[in-house]
Amino acid sequence: MNEKEKNNNKKPTGQTQQKRTYKRRPSASKSQQTAKKETSAPAVRSERTRQPRGESRKTPVRIIPLGGLNEIGKNMTIFECANDMFILDCGLSFPDADMPGVDIVIPDFTYVERNRDKIRGIVITHGHEDHIGGLPYLLKKVNVPVYATRLTVALIEGKLREQGLYGKVQLNVIEPKKTVKLGCMAVEFIKVNHSIPDAVGMAIHTPAGIIVHTGDFKIDFTPIDGNIIDLARFGELGSRGVLALMADSTNAERPGYTHSERTVGGSFEKLFQQGEGKRIIIATFSSNIHRVQQIIDLAVQTKRKIAVFGRSMITVVNTAIELGYLHVPEKLIIDIEEMNRFPDEKIVLITTGSQGEPMSALTRMAMNDHKKVNITPNDFIIISATPIPGNEKYVTRVVNELLKSGAEVIYEKMYEVHVSGHACQEELKVMLGLTRPKFFIPVHGEYKHLKKHAGLALEMGIPPENIIIGSIGNVIETDGTKIGVISQVPAGRVLVDGLGVGDVGSIVLRDRKHLAQDGLIIIVIGINRASNQLVAGPDIISRGFVYVRESEELMVEARDVLSDTLANCSAAEMREWNTLKGKLRDSLSDFIYQKTKRSPMILPIIMET
Repeated sequence: MNEKEKNNNKKPTGQTQQKRTYKRRPSASKSQQTAKKETSAPAVRSERTRQPRGESRKTPVRIIPLGGLNEIGKNMTIFECANDMFILDCGLSFPDADMPGVDIVIPDFTYVERNRDKIRGIVITHGHEDHIGGLPYLLKKVNVPVYATRLTVALIEGKLREQGLYGKVQLNVIEPKKTVKLGCMAVEFIKVNHSIPDAVGMAIHTPAGIIVHTGDFKIDFTPIDGNIIDLARFGELGSRGVLALMADSTNAERPGYTHSERTVGGSFEKLFQQGEGKRIIIATFSSNIHRVQQIIDLAVQTKRKIAVFGRSMITVVNTAIELGYLHVPEKLIIDIEEMNRFPDEKIVLITTGSQGEPMSALTRMAMNDHKKVNITPNDFIIISATPIPGNEKYVTRVVNELLKSGAEVIYEKMYEVHVSGHACQEELKVMLGLTRPKFFIPVHGEYKHLKKHAGLALEMGIPPENIIIGSIGNVIETDGTKIGVISQVPAGRVLVDGLGVGDVGSIVLRDRKHLAQDGLIIIVIGINRASNQLVAGPDIISRGFVYVRESEELMVEARDVLSDTLANCSAAEMREWNTLKGKLRDSLSDFIYQKTKRSPMILPIIMET
């Protein structure tokens, strides 16, 4: 093997110098490198040769959001230039109340699958579920390299193990300030603050210009780990000229600044004193490692042992300790089985369930359904989270049940036991001021959040024609001089129910809601196929409609209606079973509605004898 071949076999690990970035190959499979050599690289060279340096029109770049716009969660965006594409984030969202039985919701991958040969990789901003939760489902369909920071890669590894993909996907750890080359584009990782360590924003260097994507961020000058958001780099990019800014809009309605995570530590310190002599139980997000670290530090100060409850909490804490993101003295964390060996005043429980999730550890404790923990008046419980919109009633129910057990409960409205991980209005203005983008695209939020963020951009001097409030599936194109939505690609939501991915659609959901609202009535009859004569029935089975033993008169009348319907059927109708089922369904439906003003689902079953 000659020297040139040796160099070609080396995998790039990324670099910070933009000048060199465009000369290096991406970290990808051999086949992908070959494809890029044949397609995107020549296209970029010829474009550079053809376009003079000072000419404004450049190779257009397309931005295609497949999630995260007009919704909370399910964040996913495609960036496309010439014959190269890459994906930024691939998250999930949790089902609404109108999705009974659904476990999670992921983006529609149709457009990605159609263009699988163009995908050069996936870059991830941080390790929250709404940014990595859909990744295993995507990687089953399109196996491409993934680039993320160290903790994020570790959390992705855990998800891949659950789905049987561990070892089958190329995972690359990229540090902030490093750059990954992806075809004719390069992605630079920039440190930001968020409610999970190792969060990054992205500077996407394209032939049309620099696109900055903040990811989820806030500006925290006193973070727990001491790593402050790299505002200087955002400012440098702004000085060079940012073509477009895509910024987190989650807290765009909130004025002022988001408080530092350290304010929670101050509140915890006072609450630990208030809970002296009691067992302290703290429910928080499992991914908020900085908050867990503050709890650990206070447990050491107050000479308490720590027990960890909840599957996701145990997984994240173990991963964070292993990677050095959590600093825990030896023998501080005890096994759940050892907890009863210590008095209540020497225990701190860290658990999941801050959103009142029905199967979470805190909810099971509140409902007296936990095998290891019973809530008593000697418990001091801190719910360290703000309810996500839609979860308020679940959190309230858990708080009520905990209070009924005699425990003292502290939640967000009473003390500063939670701060957001997202930037408020003044921080969003700082980001706009530093980057000074030509175009602005608010992301990550419902329409009201995007609209409010667009209003902030207008206040900062960005012309209204340079602001795009997009929707999922929009193809937003810019060539450096103008920007606009030029077309639409398939986009939407795919429902995951158990092992089924996408097999639950609108018709199934409609039936589930119908069953939940009005119940089910099954009509059973037996027909002799040779003579087409009724030999059994009609029998009626009711589920979720009425309690049969208390509604015998209604059931007798319903059978009479069905018997009359069968008696009036012609010989031809008795042979056409679909027609017969329709007549039985219609007659019983009319009768039931007349008597009860309800419309249960009616399912006729004809048995052949």
